[in-house]
Amino acid sequence: MTDVSDFPITRRWPATHPDRLQLYSLNTPNGVKVSIMLEEIGLPYEAHLVDFGKDDQKTPEFLSLNPNGKIPAIIDPDGPGGEPIGLFESGAILLYLADKTGRLAPADPAQRYETLQWVFFQVGGVGPMFGQVGYFHKFAGRELADKRPLERYVAESRRLLEVLDIRLAGRTWMMGDEYTIADISLLGWVRNLITFYEARELVDFDHYEYVSAWLARGLARPAVQRGLEIPKRP
Repeated sequence: MTDVSDFPITRRWPATHPDRLQLYSLNTPNGVKVSIMLEEIGLPYEAHLVDFGKDDQKTPEFLSLNPNGKIPAIIDPDGPGGEPIGLFESGAILLYLADKTGRLAPADPAQRYETLQWVFFQVGGVGPMFGQVGYFHKFAGRELADKRPLERYVAESRRLLEVLDIRLAGRTWMMGDEYTIADISLLGWVRNLITFYEARELVDFDHYEYVSAWLARGLARPAVQRGLEIPKRP
């Protein structure tokens, strides 16, 4: 096992426990995917706050691990072959942790790929579209006189919720009875849409009864409750 101090990011965020997985994140919808996953699987880790208010994500140290300047990112000192590995992109990290621990992704190849398609559905659709609703409904975009961008993203978010609602009809979780990284990938974004983005009525969220019930089940999980607060904001 190589010392994690070989990674430049540790100069800004020193590891108190260098033998543990190091998480660099903020509790945004993308960030909590990994903290929830880590809480679910019980893998020892150390969380480091990447403070957007201080532009931490733009520092040379952070960019040395993720040149895209986005959270979350990790260093696992015990990566493949016992060598350390640094990773960014929340979907890739979820898959890595599932493979590392044999948890929260089906072993059956067909079921595994079916799970991954829903992770990619979140990464490519739900996250970007819900995020645009937040921007045009709550943040700077709300000042625009032209409401067509907001209308477009609201319509697309409703369509995506309908896709999820159809999928969840008769299912406890996205893959049926088995809770997986597909659920973890989606929970923070669906929650954020109706809480932080304040878009519950805008997207007619309560119309999607199966999504509503799934979200309540997910938020009731102790690991999810813990993961949503990690890392603590300043």
